This record gives sequence, structure tokens and C-alpha cells, in this order.
Amino acid sequence: MKRTLIGELKGAIGQTVCVKGWAQTIRDQKKMQFVVVRDHTGCVQVVREQKGDALSSVISALTAETAVELTGVVVANEKIRLGGIEIAIDDLITVNAAPPQLPITNESGLDLRLDWRFLDLRQPANHLIFQVQTAAEHAMRLYWMENNFIEIHSPKFMGSPSESGAELFSVKYFDGTAYLAQSPQFYKQMAMSAGFDRVFEIGPVFRANPSFTSRHDTEFTSVDLELSWIESHHDVMKFEELWLQYVLRSLKDDYGEAITRHFGVEVIVPTVPFPHITMEEAYAILAKRGHVLSSETKGDLDPEGERQICAHIKEQTGHEFVFVTDYPTSVRPFYHMRHADKPTITKSFDLLWKGLEVTTGAQREHRYDILVQQAQEKGLTLEPIKHYLDCFRYGCPPHGGYGFGLTRMLMVLLNVKNVREVTYLYRGPNRLAP
Repeated sequence: MKRTLIGELKGAIGQTVCVKGWAQTIRDQKKMQFVVVRDHTGCVQVVREQKGDALSSVISALTAETAVELTGVVVANEKIRLGGIEIAIDDLITVNAAPPQLPITNESGLDLRLDWRFLDLRQPANHLIFQVQTAAEHAMRLYWMENNFIEIHSPKFMGSPSESGAELFSVKYFDGTAYLAQSPQFYKQMAMSAGFDRVFEIGPVFRANPSFTSRHDTEFTSVDLELSWIESHHDVMKFEELWLQYVLRSLKDDYGEAITRHFGVEVIVPTVPFPHITMEEAYAILAKRGHVLSSETKGDLDPEGERQICAHIKEQTGHEFVFVTDYPTSVRPFYHMRHADKPTITKSFDLLWKGLEVTTGAQREHRYDILVQQAQEKGLTLEPIKHYLDCFRYGCPPHGGYGFGLTRMLMVLLNVKNVREVTYLYRGPNRLAP
């Protein structure tokens, strides 16, 4: 018999259906037997009179999270909280029985739940995270396609560092050494030189960062794009805010109610333009709010600084987003373009959303001689980046772009406190399994 998804049962009242899923809870009473069965579309209550026969014994022997297949008639019952329907069961087969004791519960700590991630992901709220992720990526691609972008898949093995010598994973590569890509940055810019005009990529990147914070991981999914023929980094920011508005409107339409139900937050579709402040203005705001940055943070923002800036913008404008622009050259890579009248300031930006940095972007330096000079000023050896530099010797257009953190977006959108919760299988300094 053809399977019917639980989410489709309301349209099958009075019909005999076949449902396949997991036994979530079992109530084996003296006169009646109840089983709540779950699949990826929802839950339904299954009911049968206790008859002491073989089927009653099968139901009595059920354990939570056992995989089952059942048939029965869909019955309307307004007293049932699970959609106002239930299934009067005719037959039930145990497909794969779970042991009586599960290794995790809803109260288990995060590390233990990550050890048993496949069980943890069966929770409807966790399942929703990846439905939202899928819908977000789909909306991103739709907007890109409507705006004439080309998708690229850049290599993740690199012969030289993509950003700097820090936070690199090196791997044995035949008789030599390769590095896992920290970003597709160089390859996005190569596409600009190739005349692709507009490109995007959603793919893994790797950072050998020993941090154990709630926002860091060693492998994550980066969303990257690059635009040619821009006038300044403001063109890039304008594109991003329209793109994010489109994506969040789509998510609100399709999943807004489910997100509120499971995570207690409302999806806010932002107005454009987003607020903009320079780094100099950000420092002045923090000083007024009494937040003192450490000397190690000079030229940048620390996590508390990001939260304070967003709180200020929310108080002043009601907006959840803010672009912080014009970072000093000391904290930006060599390929960020500098202001002609302020050579110590880059045409760069970060996008903060509800207290968390989700984007880093800039206009890139496309002039070969200046790019070489800036690389040398940063102390870089030119030979390892020769192939990258060659891209700017034969008519490269002015361009810019950004990298956007997919898991950070999910963290902020769903008000989840740790990147581990919104990563399918998290990788960190102490975790390479499952």
C-alpha cells in the first residue's frame, strides 16, 4: 500500500492509509492502547482497543523510537490536540525495534546529544532547523538567478594559503603539502577577471581555529558572492541588504509560524536601507555606552562590542541589522581596497545582526601594482600567490563581494545560542565524530 505522510492525513479522513515513521510515545492501558507516531511531516495518534491478541502484544512491546509501519482508518476527533484526527489502527509492523533505554533525553547536555546526533535530529525543532536552512539556500539561489549570477565550485585543496599563514590545516598531498581552503576568495576574484561578472558559491571552508566559543567551528558552510563593475563597497552592501530582505521574506512566508511555534521568535523582514556606521563612529558609541575594548581588539570589535552596537542601533532605529564600515588596514587583508584620501582605511564592512557578525565584505583592489604593494606591506611573499596576482595583470574590472556565515544566520534567526545546534554534524578542536 502506498505510504501517506502524516502531514497529508487531514485530506484522508475516512480512508484507510499506510503510515511509516517512529513510535514517539506509547500508552498501553487496560482497555485502550495509544501510540503517537512521528514522521518528518508531523505526529499523529494511533488508537486501538486492547484485545489481548497478537496485535495488542505487538503494541504493548513497542519502545520509544522504534521504526514502525501501520495501516488504519483516519478518523476526525476534535478532542485530539494533534491536528484533530487520529488513526484507528488495523495493523502495525515493527520494522526496527529500539532498545528500551535511549542514550539521550531532552534534558541531556549538548556534548552527549552531539554524540548521538542522529537521535537528537529526530526532534521536530531540530528537523525544522534544516528545513529552514534548505529554504534559505533555495531563496538565495532564486535571487541570484534573477540577478544573473553564475554558480562556481572552487577547489578546497590549495597549494598556498588563501588568506594568510594563520588558521590553516595542512594535509599530505602525494609527495608535497596542500592546504584546506579558508575561503573561496581568490577563486571568486579569478572569476571576475574571467568575465563571469557575478558569481556565488555555497560550500565548506576550513579554519584551524582552536577557539571553543559558541560561534566558532573548524569546518563550516560559507555563502560567498562577488560582483564586477561596482563603484564602491556601498554597491555590495546595497546588494546584500536587498538579498537578505528577499530571503527573510521567503522564510517568513513559508516557515514563520513554525519558527515561532518551536523557537518562540518572530521572523522580521528588514526594511532597506540598513543602518550604516563607520568604525570610528562605532568606537564613539561604545565609549558613550561605557564599553572598553582591549588593546588586542584595536581596530576591530569584540563580541560584546558587537552586541552593544546592535543594541544602540535597535534603540535608535528599531532595526536589527547594521553595517559597520571603514575598517583600518591593520585588521583587513591586503586585497581590500583602501580609500584614496585615507590610505589607512579600507573600503570594507561587516554586517551585524542582533549582536552577531554574519558577514565580512569589501571592495577588492583590482589594480595589479597597488595589490602587489599592499601584499608586500603586509609582509607576504609574492611567489606563493603568483597565480592569484596574475589575475590582475590583464584587465580585471573593479569588483567586490562578501562572505556570509550560513550557520550564524540560523543561530540569529532562530535565537539559538550555539553554532553546534544548527550544524548538521559539528566539527571543532575536540570533535571529529560522529
